[in-house]
Amino acid sequence: MVDFEFKPCYNVEDLRALVKALRSEGGCPWDREQTHESIRRDFIEEVCEAVEAINEKNPEHLREELGDVLFQVAFHAELEEEKGNFDLDSVADGVVKKLILRHPHVFGEVTVSGSEEVLKNWDEIKRKEKNQSTVSEAMDSVARTLPALWRAEKVSKKAAKAGFDWERAGDIADKLREETGELEAALSGDGDVFEEVGDILFTAANIARKLRIDPEEALNAASEKFIARFSKMEAAALKAGKELRELTPEAQNDLWESAKRSI
Repeated sequence: MVDFEFKPCYNVEDLRALVKALRSEGGCPWDREQTHESIRRDFIEEVCEAVEAINEKNPEHLREELGDVLFQVAFHAELEEEKGNFDLDSVADGVVKKLILRHPHVFGEVTVSGSEEVLKNWDEIKRKEKNQSTVSEAMDSVARTLPALWRAEKVSKKAAKAGFDWERAGDIADKLREETGELEAALSGDGDVFEEVGDILFTAANIARKLRIDPEEALNAASEKFIARFSKMEAAALKAGKELRELTPEAQNDLWESAKRSI
């Protein structure tokens, strides 16, 4: 058995000790085999589950899921501590120093009028920290591992802050119609379909950004609505003794329109 003190209540230091125990010579064979890359997906999944708990407004579930996220952070820090690069304390040290620097209105003498000025200062401080002298460099720093709609929103937001933006959301809708026309041309053989689909999605994310709508939330809501309508349509077909695939396109459309009217 590994050296680990059992207690009625544990804290973050105990979590750190537990991770070390799991990674130790007499610890868990599976945990000892893991690398940053092998548990990368686990990290993403744990964060998504924490977000799900937030959406549920369930404090107990959120507490559990935040614990799973914290375990991932401690595990990744332990992997680097074993290499002599950094440890969990240096992770905490780095983020505390960064947040002090980015809140000069709290920890310094800067005065702000509200949240908008806070965000403006945040962006300026962040660019200085990362030695970004151009907006293009700031755009390029947006994580490529973000969901694509969020990445598109963040990139277009940086362009807008630099003054490169449409005046109205309606102007972007006009651009969306233009992009749709280019996709139709590409489908006829005059253009790159992959590129044109990307342009449509990027423009749609831009409209969402202009309207202050989260594009990921909007698309997820659309998916939920589609599932509900499809379920109703499928149920109607089965009630008539038919599989959807057995129906003509016209009959499927009639069922879909009926489902739309009810949902």
